Amino acid sequence: MGELTGREEDYLKAILELTKTKGYARIKDIAMKVNVTPASTVGMMKKLSKKKYVDYRKYEGITLTESGMIHAEAITKRHEIFRKFLRIICVPDQVAKKDAHILEHQLDPKTIIQFKKFVEFITRAKERPRIVPRLMEMFKKFSDEADRPN
Repeated sequence: MGELTGREEDYLKAILELTKTKGYARIKDIAMKVNVTPASTVGMMKKLSKKKYVDYRKYEGITLTESGMIHAEAITKRHEIFRKFLRIICVPDQVAKKDAHILEHQLDPKTIIQFKKFVEFITRAKERPRIVPRLMEMFKKFSDEADRPN
């Protein structure tokens, strides 16, 4: 096993999402989810199988190995952290989803950890100051006013 590219991470995440919703992942479903041809998906499955992230057998469903599952869940959590952060700063949901996808592949792990801590602090830390909800409300108002034409 080696480092994963952003594209490889996208495939692992797609397989995880498909198996959670459908119970299985097939080449054509994965191809549709990552917006590529089935032939490209087969090539990637062979590559990920060689790296021990998926179990791939021709004409059968694709499953994540234990390592593939760990990585796919971590990628999914990273995506969710960034999506939540972007929603906190009032980025529209569709844009937040798209931008979270970009961020999940680009940032240093130390930066990701700090984003995670910040999102947890803002959304659910027991010791968070009472000012946090008020600051969020004030920022939303500021953001809405800044978006209005003069």
